[in-house]
Amino acid sequence: MLGAGWVATEHISAFGKNPKTEVVAVCSSTPESAKRKIDEMKISADVCKTYEEMLERPDVDIVSIGTPNYLHYEEVMKASEAGKHIFIEKPAGLTVEQLWEMRDSVRESGVKTLVGFVLRWNPLFDVINSMIDDGVLGRIFYEETDYQHNIGDWARGWKWYGKDELGGGSLLGAGIHAVDALRWFAGDGLEKTSDIVEVHAYSGGYRHRAGDIDFDGLVVAIMKLENGVLAKVSSNWDCTMPYRFPIEVFGDMGTIKNNRVYSEKYRGQTDFMTIPTVLPDSGEVSHHPFEPEINHFVECIESNRESHCNLEDSINTHEACIAANISAETGKTIELPLS
Repeated sequence: MLGAGWVATEHISAFGKNPKTEVVAVCSSTPESAKRKIDEMKISADVCKTYEEMLERPDVDIVSIGTPNYLHYEEVMKASEAGKHIFIEKPAGLTVEQLWEMRDSVRESGVKTLVGFVLRWNPLFDVINSMIDDGVLGRIFYEETDYQHNIGDWARGWKWYGKDELGGGSLLGAGIHAVDALRWFAGDGLEKTSDIVEVHAYSGGYRHRAGDIDFDGLVVAIMKLENGVLAKVSSNWDCTMPYRFPIEVFGDMGTIKNNRVYSEKYRGQTDFMTIPTVLPDSGEVSHHPFEPEINHFVECIESNRESHCNLEDSINTHEACIAANISAETGKTIELPLS
């Protein structure tokens, strides 16, 4: 485990529950913080004073990266070069150059990767994907996904999270989950995504002007996907409200609004029906389904197959976020892939 902060708790817990993995080493910014995390989690693991020391260990097969966003690029590159499989918290990188270099390194080394779009394992996401696959909505033509979270100095890591060059900004640093969701629901099949090919965005809000964060907290983008689906996505750090992650998917036979569905397939239906399930309605990392996510990654490593959520697939999601920032700044529509 690289990093001993907020998300490390859930990573360590999930790997500890998998019968085929155990956490053997923890490395953090200081040996003291690594030791505290080991004691907190009540695990039998060694403290590694340096990342290089950890990568040299023959009993380390997977590196789980839960460090601040701006460190991911260098850490992924080193793990790839050391031949370690890599679980990377999002965002994997902050620039297209970083993302391309990581992709090329992983291709060359042949290690397996998983980028932390943990909501793909949220039960509501399973419901929506299953209904789409069963033809409940017919042909999808439009989606809306939104990340609404008034992130502030109460959050661990705020000293870097609110800095554009360290955290990545509103959309790339956090709202990227909403971009990944719209690609996931538009995909042709249960474990496939559809690539975004065009982005036009605006940014605004009030917290940047107030000096609270050094980027616009609100980003709103219209995106076009390769299969013709249109989507609106937003990342709103300036909202005054509890955390929410609204999802709307429109097809020519029906509509899903969060866990409410209306479909012509169900004859006699006169209004939306509600499906009891777990919604992605909390920003707490403990609410997220890390256990099935990491179980999936272990299965991919064991069976020597690529995850649907690997680094290669995530490039398009990251590029769409970067393109939205470029579009908001220039007023231009940006085509993907970026060049």
